[in-house]
Amino acid sequence: MISIKELEKKLLHSHDTNQEMLDMLRNDKRKGVQRILKRYETMKNKQIALEEMHAQMTEYENNLRKKGNRNIAGLDEVGRGPLAGPVVAAAVVLPAEFKLLGLTDSKKLSKDRREDFYEVIKEEAVAYSIQMVHAFHIDEINIYESTKLAMSRAVKDLKCDLDHLLLDAITLDVSIEQTSIIKGDQKSISIAASSILAKVTRDRYMDEVDKRFPGYGFSNHVGYGTKEHLEALSKLGITREHRRSFKPIKGSILVT
Repeated sequence: MISIKELEKKLLHSHDTNQEMLDMLRNDKRKGVQRILKRYETMKNKQIALEEMHAQMTEYENNLRKKGNRNIAGLDEVGRGPLAGPVVAAAVVLPAEFKLLGLTDSKKLSKDRREDFYEVIKEEAVAYSIQMVHAFHIDEINIYESTKLAMSRAVKDLKCDLDHLLLDAITLDVSIEQTSIIKGDQKSISIAASSILAKVTRDRYMDEVDKRFPGYGFSNHVGYGTKEHLEALSKLGITREHRRSFKPIKGSILVT
């Protein structure tokens, strides 16, 4: 009879299983066997769910490729709402065979998972570009136009000819066919990949801002109007990274 330890190694780590073995284990009355079997089934169901999510998130790209489109760029941005820091946009062209299970909207992933995915996406992408528009420019042209500017720059900077753009609930004034998708970072793998690049890049930038302007907690809130941030503003005033056209920044005194 196989030991619990051997069973755990075979079932959870080597994936050396077959239906006959699973049927046998289901009839094994040992509690340890049933616990391992339950863990295996949970792991298997999670894997199936991830595969299904990947299939759903590649539907837009697959349908476009069936129509002859080759280089499809996904675009997304982060940083529209914060009181400080840039808006960051990314454009990513993924290969047709790209597969990164669990890739979805960057806001739904942990920081560690985003960091891991960031490296994989950059390594495997056909092309990618990340662009920023900073606070002083946002104050000049407004956040919506700044978002479009960052995205347009990202498209222009891609080192390949583009056939189609997939965007998250926005359209750009460029001469490339495009599809705007509501909640696109949850429905398109290309948009999700771009959201990861933009989010990680902006978070890293705000970590540097935190070093330049200590006391505001930029590494914690990345510029959003949290209680910590608002309290720091009342004590320290605003920095050059703050958006002076945004309430409650508007009318404050620049201190550094």
